[in-house]
Amino acid sequence: MTPDRTDRNAASKGVLYPTGPLLAIESSCDETACAILSPQGTVLAEKVISQEAHAAFGGVVPEIAARAHLALLPDLARKTVEAAGLIPSDLRAVAASTGPGLIGGLIVGANFGKGLAIALGKPFIAVNHIEAHALSARLPGVAKEGLVFPFLLLLVSGGHCQCLAVEGIGQYRRLGGTIDDAAGEAFDKVAKMLGLGWPGGPQLEALAREGDPKAFAFPRPLKGRVGCDFSFSGLKTALARQLEPYGNTALPRALAADLAASFQQAVADVIEDRVRHAFAMMEPPTALVAAGGVAANGVLRACLTRIATDHGVPFIAPPLRLCTDNAVMVGWAALEVCREAARRGLLMPDDRRMRPRPRWPLSEMAERFSE
Repeated sequence: MTPDRTDRNAASKGVLYPTGPLLAIESSCDETACAILSPQGTVLAEKVISQEAHAAFGGVVPEIAARAHLALLPDLARKTVEAAGLIPSDLRAVAASTGPGLIGGLIVGANFGKGLAIALGKPFIAVNHIEAHALSARLPGVAKEGLVFPFLLLLVSGGHCQCLAVEGIGQYRRLGGTIDDAAGEAFDKVAKMLGLGWPGGPQLEALAREGDPKAFAFPRPLKGRVGCDFSFSGLKTALARQLEPYGNTALPRALAADLAASFQQAVADVIEDRVRHAFAMMEPPTALVAAGGVAANGVLRACLTRIATDHGVPFIAPPLRLCTDNAVMVGWAALEVCREAARRGLLMPDDRRMRPRPRWPLSEMAERFSE
């Protein structure tokens, strides 16, 4: 959709877009979420449904997730708009995660967003899910004095584990990432080995509080190596070997707690070492930022706070509810992109022709400002 004449003039003056409420949609994995944000980033309403059907399988089943998004999203969007005290015609734009993620869920969310945008005659903004995590710490109120570029981001979740130099909107430099499992994936798999429920990360952290983090001398993969790549597969295997003598026998709770605590500490030690290396790979950052579901882990937060203090910068992380997948961060990322486009004198993005992508590198995000 081409903006009307008023929008064209506003774009040339650098006015923040959109000029009214924006509906954001998140459906990249197993959370179905919607949010309404004002042009300034104030959250007017938000709703999220964490799909419970995957618990029986010990992990996300993509087909089940996609079907659940299809069933849940229309009513959830309606209720979110109503909770904000609005009607659909009040919306000025629609945004949705369009990649990366599980392709079925992305198709459902992006196509629903596009259809609604077309019906309302409003622009559709495709949001990179990773960029949304990266920018979530810039939401109003998250950082006491605001967050300016460049900052060092640790993105740590079930599907991602990487360090990024965030140098501006659309300007992301990958410093290092996992060469096998993501940290969250390792947490979930180890939790399953220990007989815990799913999602495993929070349950493993709870069990670890009862244990001794020094009980088992697990390896610290890549610790001390040049760069800031991560590896957790060997650590996961080391724990599995500790379980072999027990076969199918249930573990004593005290033993399981020691294993959980020792594993969690090993992961935190690895991440601490890798993040310290990342500081040396970029110009001095304004802050150390953590995002993603694993960023809610208390032991990891304590490590990251210590690193930030040692480097004389603040440690910033979104509230726990915004660390996991959510639509607020999607809406905020859309607003950031629109603001940057306006600053450059470009028209408000309209991405109706963009297809959902299971992979969407952050290195491509600068292209949307190259027109």
